[in-house]
Amino acid sequence: MANKSVVPQAREALNKFKMESASEVGVNLKQGYNGDLTSKQAGSVGGQMVKKMIQSYENGMK
Repeated sequence: MANKSVVPQAREALNKFKMESASEVGVNLKQGYNGDLTSKQAGSVGGQMVKKMIQSYENGMK
């Protein structure tokens, strides 16, 4: 399956979430291709996204 969202409207929200997370960890993402990122930078962004998702889930359980 190509990089397709089940809900097309979710793509914009996910991109915004990714940009916010990148900003929080000091990684400068640009719109479109970001293949020049190091593995460490990409991992920092992904890790921050997961951290925020877990916090959101835990806050929703309270």
